[in-house]
Amino acid sequence: MTAIVCTTVNTAYAATAEDLNKDSAQALKYLYKTSPLASDLSKQAKAVLVFPNIVKAGLVFGGSYGEGVLIKEDEYTDYYNSVTGSWGLQAGAQSYGYAVFMMTDKAVKYLEDSHGWEIGVGPTVVVVTEGVAKNLSSSTLQDDAYAFIFDQQGLMSSVSIEGSKVSKITR
Repeated sequence: MTAIVCTTVNTAYAATAEDLNKDSAQALKYLYKTSPLASDLSKQAKAVLVFPNIVKAGLVFGGSYGEGVLIKEDEYTDYYNSVTGSWGLQAGAQSYGYAVFMMTDKAVKYLEDSHGWEIGVGPTVVVVTEGVAKNLSSSTLQDDAYAFIFDQQGLMSSVSIEGSKVSKITR
């Protein structure tokens, strides 16, 4: 079922580079409006990897898919997809966006050099939740990357980017 979900979503949501650029800019605008910390981090980040729309569905077996763009120095440089497979007690579907703020050159280089970055392996990525955000400021940054999940819609109990595989694509 995961392969079917990912293949269907891939075909349905394949976007042009222009579409991804526009959607990513809108997604970041929304994120910065709803999270001042994300806006602060963007000023210090070496690059931002934005996935404006991830679609997730599952019934015992599940999967998610979305496409995004790497932004360095206000330039859209490369395009990526994010794929996740899962199994367990789950049912439903939802969509969401996520952005990863890469704070070090090491994190950017790892993304650019890897043939598929598995989040949770490689540079340290901290998923910023409300609790984390309360104790984090732009002056207390210590990790390689910070991820924000935003604009959740649908009927599924939770979202996680751990275990997602991010791979470069051509657009």
